Amino acid sequence: MRKSVSAEYLSTCVLLAGTLFAAGLSERRYPGSLAAPLESIDRHLLGWTAVTDEQLPASVLRTLAPTSYLSRVYRKEGSWLGLFIAYYAQQRAGESMHSPKHCLPGSGWEIWKHDSAQIPFNGRQVEINKYSIQNAGERMLMLYWYQSEDRIIASEYVGKILLARDTLLTGHTSGSIVRIMLPDKPGAEDQGTRFAAALVPQIETCLGK
Repeated sequence: MRKSVSAEYLSTCVLLAGTLFAAGLSERRYPGSLAAPLESIDRHLLGWTAVTDEQLPASVLRTLAPTSYLSRVYRKEGSWLGLFIAYYAQQRAGESMHSPKHCLPGSGWEIWKHDSAQIPFNGRQVEINKYSIQNAGERMLMLYWYQSEDRIIASEYVGKILLARDTLLTGHTSGSIVRIMLPDKPGAEDQGTRFAAALVPQIETCLGK
């Protein structure tokens, strides 16, 4: 007499097959490419003028491992603003780009306040991260977000979920992290968010949007 196959056994087989299928799809990743180099981002934005493009130390580059990056200082009427963009042609599901909130404490910076700010993107307001940090009495305001061809997000945890989805559905996982830093003085948030809003379409052009 033939033995009947239990529901538990069938469920296990279905789950195993689904896991193997998802694992296979997760390896189907297609590296992206920049439509324009990050260095092509305007050197004059809202009265800010780029004064230098900096090279990161080899040790930092080994840790970040970006496909391309831009580290630039802008100045405006005695003030300065630091811009950093790291672009990754492809990422693995479950990974995330290095979050500044994890890197800063190791560099001596203390995060004493964290919040969010809003900037316009594709006809709507989107949230970006806003952190107040200090080191040896120096206070800075940091804005950062994650930007790909079709979205801006603030949370690296949401980023991991969307990265897993992109890996499974399309295999295209390119993206960038964008960080702006400026002295935490009156008016800094307004200056920073205005600069961020002007910067977003520049990055879109680089990403090929």
